Amino acid sequence: MDTITGVWSVLPAPMRDPVLFAIPFFLLLLGLEWFAARKLEQSEGQRAPAGSYRGDDAWASISMGLVSVATTAGWKLVALLGYAAIYTYLAPWHLSPSRWYTWVIALVVVDLLYYCYHRIAHRVRLIWATHQAHHSSQFFNFSTALRQKWNNSGEILMWIPLPLLGIAPWMVFASFSVNLIYQFWVHTERIDKLPRGIEFVFNTPSHHRVHHGMDPEYLDKNYGGILIIWDRLFGTFAPERFRPHYGLTKQVDTFNIVTLQLHEYRAIIVDIRGASRWRDRLGYLVGPPGWRPAGSGPAADVSAALG
Repeated sequence: MDTITGVWSVLPAPMRDPVLFAIPFFLLLLGLEWFAARKLEQSEGQRAPAGSYRGDDAWASISMGLVSVATTAGWKLVALLGYAAIYTYLAPWHLSPSRWYTWVIALVVVDLLYYCYHRIAHRVRLIWATHQAHHSSQFFNFSTALRQKWNNSGEILMWIPLPLLGIAPWMVFASFSVNLIYQFWVHTERIDKLPRGIEFVFNTPSHHRVHHGMDPEYLDKNYGGILIIWDRLFGTFAPERFRPHYGLTKQVDTFNIVTLQLHEYRAIIVDIRGASRWRDRLGYLVGPPGWRPAGSGPAADVSAALG
């Protein structure tokens, strides 16, 4: 905790990320869930892979999360420069951070933009190449929440409307951190469905299990961050009818974190080099995951159904 406090104190105010203070609580909850999963397996005399932990898988997720703390800080520094210019010179007004409604606007717009980015990330292969790392685990537990991408460039571009609306850059970062912290607890098998009113409005473990499912009924569903109402409004909602099978539809059998982050980029390069027409090269780049030119055989969709 002292290390985190030290890091916090040397950062400029706009870069002080609440996620840094949340890390010890993430790890505490992860440890409790891991302990509970092992006890449950022992009492039942069998292993329940989906909700349990596998050591090398969990450590891969934790390692990817630790690296993402550093890479995200770098991307936020780039974003801060751009957002500050937009906020200062282009925003028609500046919303006061001391007003409660400014925070409501910031949190709701961040959540809507997160939904938009998340949906694009599942349907545009170049962006999917970044996001797929989060879906690569065949387990679903709190460690999966830490399996984060290292390239946040797409999200940085998606947040541009916020400083244009007059929301201070530090509020943009804080609001997204709240969104990210919220999503930690929905990565678990240990919480069943919640009361109907909560399930109708908010993203919950039940909804997010669907999103991580590789089953055909669950592919590309439930993109919401905090609110699930965006999925209900825009036709991407699916209820949990059975416990999903997790991971990618074309599994990547490795725990090497660099391979997990980069393998889809390599696959894109191979497909583009093998294409003979420019429109096919473009299709491999911006088409949906698994896209193939007409007549080249069935697509092997590698999309998953997070964060």
